Amino acid sequence: MNPANPPAYEANYDGLIGPTHNYGGLSEGNLASANNAGLIARPRDAALQGLAKMKLMADFGLVQGVLPPQARPDLTQLRLMGFGGSGPNIIKTAWAENPKLVRNMSSASSMWAANAATISPSADCADGRLHMTPANLSSMLHRSLESEQTGRALRAAFTDESQVAVHGALPMQSTYSDEGAANHVRLCADHGGAGVEIFVYGRDGLAAETHTNFPARQTIQASQIIAKRHGLDGTRTVFAKQSAQVIDAGAFHNDVVCVGARQCLFYHEHAFENPDEVLGAVRRAAQGLFEPQFVAVSDSDVPIREAIKSYMFNSMLVQLPGRERLSLIAPTETQENAYTKAYCQSMASGNGPIGEVIYVDVRQSMRNGGGPACLRLRIVLTEAQKRGANPKMLLSAGLYDELCQWVSRHYREELAPDDLGDPALMDESYKALDALTQIMGLGSDFYPFQRGLG
Repeated sequence: MNPANPPAYEANYDGLIGPTHNYGGLSEGNLASANNAGLIARPRDAALQGLAKMKLMADFGLVQGVLPPQARPDLTQLRLMGFGGSGPNIIKTAWAENPKLVRNMSSASSMWAANAATISPSADCADGRLHMTPANLSSMLHRSLESEQTGRALRAAFTDESQVAVHGALPMQSTYSDEGAANHVRLCADHGGAGVEIFVYGRDGLAAETHTNFPARQTIQASQIIAKRHGLDGTRTVFAKQSAQVIDAGAFHNDVVCVGARQCLFYHEHAFENPDEVLGAVRRAAQGLFEPQFVAVSDSDVPIREAIKSYMFNSMLVQLPGRERLSLIAPTETQENAYTKAYCQSMASGNGPIGEVIYVDVRQSMRNGGGPACLRLRIVLTEAQKRGANPKMLLSAGLYDELCQWVSRHYREELAPDDLGDPALMDESYKALDALTQIMGLGSDFYPFQRGLG
């Protein structure tokens, strides 16, 4: 760490996988979601796999936080759509009329915390505060329900407004379509110093055509507004266009083909529309701060279809305490793919910035299209911000054990998509979440159903 910069820590706040985890196939452009639609899910295993990854990171010495699941099914939305009566009656009626609607209202997609918000550390922001903007996720119905509750979760985690600013989501309109940190990378010499923030977008929301077959979810307008409201230095900010080729290959977010940490940007050669321009812009933005390290993976080494299938880039790139080089926390699917396994072995044995690959089992999430990086939201915290964070949302050995017991007590072993029409599932989920608010210090009015809105 540069002694001129104050100490800061990169915390990972993971989404705790909720009781309604299922394979509904709701996410257009997400090949894993589409290919596994209709499979039997295992919510208990999914949540325990996510918690095991969190514990591994905490055991390595990283700051590890937990973001709570959102209440599903979303009865508030179903009431707005005209369904009335008791909760069980709403589920029965809505399921009989429109099962796909209920599947959308029951998605556990808030588990993928990389989409929860875009985060700018205080060292980058003009007012010296940590800034957060919850993503509106307007391109997908099931995800567009999340932003208000995401804001509540972030405010529960960080209550000191003099240190942290949690903004509202951008307007729920296609021009401002925002997918959060999954399309955002920050590079820096050390976490306490100023960095370069890279915003990756798929389309211009005011242009006539997008030139992609699958939805290009992030707009440049959303990225520009977030950079402005966070008070970022324009000379240290880069806007990069994701290539149409990788969107149509199944890279619905940039973090499926690119990940960065410290000075290192690790990416597939087809990740950006104009890669030379992007790399040049990053070099200029980093001038005087650090020398960027670019690790480009060629299509000949790892074909884009294999990169997306294995989720090699949807890995966590982290600086573990005591390690000189960066560590890549990759899904076991990367190890099982011949192309990506060979590449990772070669990379780790070389002299580049990434010195090791550690594999984790998050198969339940992976089958829905979310790897290790999808499950976490990176938040750089100063010493004061870390001290002020809600301690009951920071993973400890005690909290880990308590959450594992909570999952084992409340979650079903198996869940089929048609089980979402069972009113008993709603009752089970709400009881579980009510108990969770006490474990995590969220208060008795955290969820809509606790406020009489469900």
